[in-house]
Amino acid sequence: MVKNGTIGGFTITTAADLATSGVRAIVLIEVVGKVADKVALRLRGIPQVRALHSTNGQWDFIAELETADLAAFDEILRQIRMIEGINTTESNILLRTVKLA
Repeated sequence: MVKNGTIGGFTITTAADLATSGVRAIVLIEVVGKVADKVALRLRGIPQVRALHSTNGQWDFIAELETADLAAFDEILRQIRMIEGINTTESNILLRTVKLA
């Protein structure tokens, strides 16, 4: 099936990949002014930011966060809100994943 192209590749998923621990959340971020590139650079430097997406509409960025616990999440959120150029944020804690991609 590989030779005829039916199967294009393989991947391995370990138990650690499937395990969810800590707090996962998305943070919607609105940037004021023309500093989006600087804000993105600062956000990308935060290890707990697992992914950063630019978007349209009310929010300029969507950050996917993962922290050890709620106290760590609160601290990272505080750090994000202190970044110059960030006007407002809205956070949503991910409670359960019902489908893996």
